[in-house]
Amino acid sequence: MAGRGHPAAVAVTMATSGMVSLFGLDPATYRSHPLHAAERTYQETNCYTDLLIELLHARGDEPLACLGSIVRMDFEGDQWTFFKPPPEDLERLFGVDIHEMQPYRSMPDQIAELLADGRSLTVELDAWHLPDTASSSYRTEHVKTGVAAEAIDLLGQRLRYFHNTSLHELSGEDYRGVFRVDHADDEILPPYTELIRFDAGPRLEGAALRAASREILRHHLDRVHAGNPFDRFGVRLSRDLPDLLAGDVARFHAYAFATVRMAGAGFELCASHVGWLLGDEGGRAVTAMSEIVEGSKLLGFKLARRRPFDAEAAIDALSEAWDVALGALDDAVR
Repeated sequence: MAGRGHPAAVAVTMATSGMVSLFGLDPATYRSHPLHAAERTYQETNCYTDLLIELLHARGDEPLACLGSIVRMDFEGDQWTFFKPPPEDLERLFGVDIHEMQPYRSMPDQIAELLADGRSLTVELDAWHLPDTASSSYRTEHVKTGVAAEAIDLLGQRLRYFHNTSLHELSGEDYRGVFRVDHADDEILPPYTELIRFDAGPRLEGAALRAASREILRHHLDRVHAGNPFDRFGVRLSRDLPDLLAGDVARFHAYAFATVRMAGAGFELCASHVGWLLGDEGGRAVTAMSEIVEGSKLLGFKLARRRPFDAEAAIDALSEAWDVALGALDDAVR
């Protein structure tokens, strides 16, 4: 059913602190969406899509409905598409409007005001200060990443935020670092931010949500680029492989994230979307997409060994699986 006037978000001021929260959630008890379950091949996909999955899930929406655009993933010349649900899909399905905003004043003050109004924002932060990245970037590497604010306590200097697979909290030195409280510098550009509104239209549920999601999937299928993207990737990989194998580990990780990992993570999400939307009708497409996921993982392992190998056979299998997946999907939603 479609619910006009459905409460978009309820800002909660917690009685025991100065924390203002969008949904009143606690990281200690928060449960992530199954798309981020530990048993998935790619538990993390990319920072934007992951935070959006958890934001929608926390609100009570089904993020599986908005992943149809991933069928348009392409090899863009030197990397795979950095996939994320388009704003128009989010607005049609959930009444959620996301658009760029201008950060012109204190970021913590802006976050607090938006949350109090039942809104939120995405903001690009330095993962150096994000404790949830302890296994990768925290206090070791300056990496840009996107988060979505869920709660903030200005006096207590605490921020709760959606990032990667869950809801997290930072405070104290990390809070001051991530917002540059102690190191204001006019030469540092403000972060890229987007306003998130939850009152942009109907919030679809049940059969209406599935019907709209199916129409959106058909829309994106009709706009898939001509030719097979894995064929294009294979040509580039053959060219890149000698330098990649001779390069350092940092180059391998950057290359793998932009190529095989992005493709594998994207098609794993797409397979989950198709399974949710079409059930048995989409079984053949799901099976073929799962082959893409496994093939991408295997190719990543081969690249990680940093030894010469025949990439053509691996790419041929991925290319064939893509043809089967898209063909089966096109038949299913024709």
